[in-house]
Amino acid sequence: MTPAALETRLRAAALAYPEAVEDHPWGESAFKVRGKVFMFLHRGDDEISLSLKLPVSREFALVWDFAAPTGYGLGKSGWISCRIGADTDADPELLLGWLDESYRTIAPKKLVATLPAA
Repeated sequence: MTPAALETRLRAAALAYPEAVEDHPWGESAFKVRGKVFMFLHRGDDEISLSLKLPVSREFALVWDFAAPTGYGLGKSGWISCRIGADTDADPELLLGWLDESYRTIAPKKLVATLPAA
């Protein structure tokens, strides 16, 4: 999957969550639920980068070459960042699972309760 196609898929999945909105601070997309970010997404010339909060999958995520702790001190609180280019072996289903974990971590419990079981 190309980075552009992956970006489109991630954006659509993020906006499908209850009360999810897209904002554009700092020149990138921030996907929020009730004012709190659950995914940052940025598209460069030939790659995308995304950041997600993964309290459960963080250690597993960090074994992948394309993932690293998020800067600005966010890595210490469970955020990871991924850089995905055309030659990156990143399974879209894995990334969508991480997106789901991040949303469920950030969203209010009442909204999470409306989702199918993880």
